[in-house]
Amino acid sequence: MTITFDNVTLSHGPFSLAADLSIEEGHRIALLGPSGGGKSTLLSALAGFKAPDAGRILWNGADITNEHPAKRPVTLLFQDHNLFPHLTVAQNIGLGIRPNLHLSASEWQIVEDALSRVGLKGQGTKRPAQLSGGQQQRVAIARALLRDKPILLLDEPFAALGPALKHEMLDLVAEIVQSAKATLIMVTHQPEDALWITDQTVLVAEGVAHTPQDTKDLLENPPDVLRAYLGT
Repeated sequence: MTITFDNVTLSHGPFSLAADLSIEEGHRIALLGPSGGGKSTLLSALAGFKAPDAGRILWNGADITNEHPAKRPVTLLFQDHNLFPHLTVAQNIGLGIRPNLHLSASEWQIVEDALSRVGLKGQGTKRPAQLSGGQQQRVAIARALLRDKPILLLDEPFAALGPALKHEMLDLVAEIVQSAKATLIMVTHQPEDALWITDQTVLVAEGVAHTPQDTKDLLENPPDVLRAYLGT
């Protein structure tokens, strides 16, 4: 299953980003580059929240350029968790199965199993405000897990966390995508995060999303624009 950006152009005011690349199934991809370079824009286009000005987005050869976001094979995890404060933790996770929350007993058990998997067993009756920031991220990860989509998109969801907790969350995501045989695409400003979890990196800079490269090789031999951004 391949994700293809076929001569895609994305614009926002005077800004323009060109993407002509493919991502093979099962890879863990970092989108790395200077702030304002278009990383989140590229992610939004794949998720269906930003329409290309030109070109096509393909999934396994099928054109999904105009597909509704809900019908795309993607789950997008944001930095702010997107949890509903009036719902319990279990209900927030249950939205990943059914948006109307009309879940069967067996489906509620799936929610409980997801809570256990992310280390929140017994926390399902709490409201999000009763949890720490790291615990709220675990709830968002559990909900993403239950959506069971083949592509997981992360838009800097762990940027506000300390290094130890961030690495714990990245390890959890890596475990989930590996067990699900999913493809991970993660926006990051931190090269250490890219090295921690990804095997390939797409450099997004100077108006171009480049072909995926081996993360370690790219960071050991960065082009000038990445070297300037990293300060090396």
